[in-house]
Amino acid sequence: MPPRRAIAVALAVTACLAAPGTSAHAARGAARDATPWATVNVCDTAGYPDGIGIRGSMPGTGDRDDELFLRVQVQYLRRSDNSWRALGRGADSGFVDLGHGGAKVRQAGRTFTLSPPGAGRPAFVLRGLVTFEWRRDGEVTRRVRKLTAGGHPDAVGADPEGFSAATCSIR
Repeated sequence: MPPRRAIAVALAVTACLAAPGTSAHAARGAARDATPWATVNVCDTAGYPDGIGIRGSMPGTGDRDDELFLRVQVQYLRRSDNSWRALGRGADSGFVDLGHGGAKVRQAGRTFTLSPPGAGRPAFVLRGLVTFEWRRDGEVTRRVRKLTAGGHPDAVGADPEGFSAATCSIR
């Protein structure tokens, strides 16, 4: 696999930040599981060639004075030592304001597009790290980090519908 710098240079961000709210169906499903979660909901499909979509869901606090934020970062598996490394700024959404804490649940995500590895090179193995923050008056009151995991079929915007995985391979 090319070094981190080469991958980061090859990365082009697709402006697919989903709306911070959720559909009624997604809200009902996510409300059953009040803990934050993150998943890969798009992985190199016809609609998103060479793309990885990462989505997170977080519960509200029940208080409109609280603000909810989410940050999506892409990591790649470095084969030389089997460690996970961040791709860098081009694969980082920064903190996205999801709205007030009065909502039962909020979901948002981002799709990133990479240049695939060259012929004869191994696939890029990717995952997401999502940081969730609950803030009041600009101060962080709670922070949770989650790695992507499968089993979240209510992730809005999945391609194909219902897709949820821990990792994604781009060939």
